[in-house]
Amino acid sequence: MSQNRREFLVGAAALGMGMTFAEKALAKQGGRVKFACIGVGGKGDSDTADAARFGDVVAICDVDENTVAKALKKYPNAKPFTDWRKCLKAMAKEVDAVTVTVPDHMHGIIAANAMRLGKHTFCQKPLCRTIYEARRLAEIAVEMNVQTQMGNQGTADSKLRKQAMQVRAGMIGKVSEIHVWSNRPIWPQGIARPTNVATPPSTLNWDTWLGVAPVRPYVPGAYHTFNWRGWWDFGSGAQGDMGCHTLNMPFMALDLRDPISIQSETAPNNGDSFPAWSITTFMFAATSTRGPIKLVWYDGNKQPPMDILMDVVDEDWKLQSSGSLLIGDKGKIYVPGDYGSGGRVVGGVDLSNVGFEESPGHFAELVRAIKEGKPAMSNFPGYAGPLAEMVLAGNLGVRAGGKKVEWDARKMKATNMPELDAYIKPKYRKGYDLI
Repeated sequence: MSQNRREFLVGAAALGMGMTFAEKALAKQGGRVKFACIGVGGKGDSDTADAARFGDVVAICDVDENTVAKALKKYPNAKPFTDWRKCLKAMAKEVDAVTVTVPDHMHGIIAANAMRLGKHTFCQKPLCRTIYEARRLAEIAVEMNVQTQMGNQGTADSKLRKQAMQVRAGMIGKVSEIHVWSNRPIWPQGIARPTNVATPPSTLNWDTWLGVAPVRPYVPGAYHTFNWRGWWDFGSGAQGDMGCHTLNMPFMALDLRDPISIQSETAPNNGDSFPAWSITTFMFAATSTRGPIKLVWYDGNKQPPMDILMDVVDEDWKLQSSGSLLIGDKGKIYVPGDYGSGGRVVGGVDLSNVGFEESPGHFAELVRAIKEGKPAMSNFPGYAGPLAEMVLAGNLGVRAGGKKVEWDARKMKATNMPELDAYIKPKYRKGYDLI
């Protein structure tokens, strides 16, 4: 895609592309948004609850019949499905919006198909499993003129937004270095593929769960319902799981799009399961608003060296298992925890009165966007897509086995490693069309 096309996506997102007929009708009626919720177990349970708070859940879908039955007790008027394709087809004329809270490998195709039906779409982080899918979801959102939002809820937090604007305004001076660490994985990684295969439970549609991924046998507890995160075919590892949260504030503050290189040091990587730990260095070129930046990501209980943390960590501000550190030429800011909110500034200048836009709440932003046409902050083309692309680029470094990846974001190419193409643009299993 050309640079002009990418700029158009961002501009279109910022303007909202005007209200659609459906948005105008809904706003005029003051009506409640009708949701189809795809994936209603685990995080899907709370996403469905959000949809019910701000609208009406008229359809629920999950590959596990037991999960559907449990959800039906909460939403007895919703129509139940176990196949997302049947759900979208049957409910095409009855819903305004769709939530997608399923394993990463199915985000792209479900969200794309929902938007192509003209449905406003909420999709959990990291938006999708590959960079190509993230780019396409942003494009489709613009093409279909629908409202979108990724599930990185911290984006709506006032403390995060204020800190981001303070950093952008120069609170710690010119930022040249960022360190971000996570306590993930909290699931098995760096392991061999299990061999204790079994017949899937009769209540689980295993083939639909596999979806676009290559066929593999069912193994109890290995993939469904939680541990899929540690497998390349299904998840996006620790960076994909938490990057869109813990990197969120630095991304918002410093427009950390499009790294020019990525290089990782990792535990042994068998190419099937993500390594048990990784340390990944991103390099970002200077922009018109900031200088070049080095960003280092740590996971698997790896953390930055203590010599750069000593002046921000003490008895009152303990080093937590997840957090971020931004280093400027006038000071530092240490933000403990996963969600980039509530940091400690050492040095710097007082910018306590910096302005920022308050949020009515993350999911409330999406519903407002649907009714009024003003895009949510974490919309696909203007924010979530570029953030997801940056986060997923880190996994190219993990895949590269210690080599530096020279990255051309505009062309979505690792210019020195064409063998990474398969991890940038996926191949879907037969029967599924690439988005």
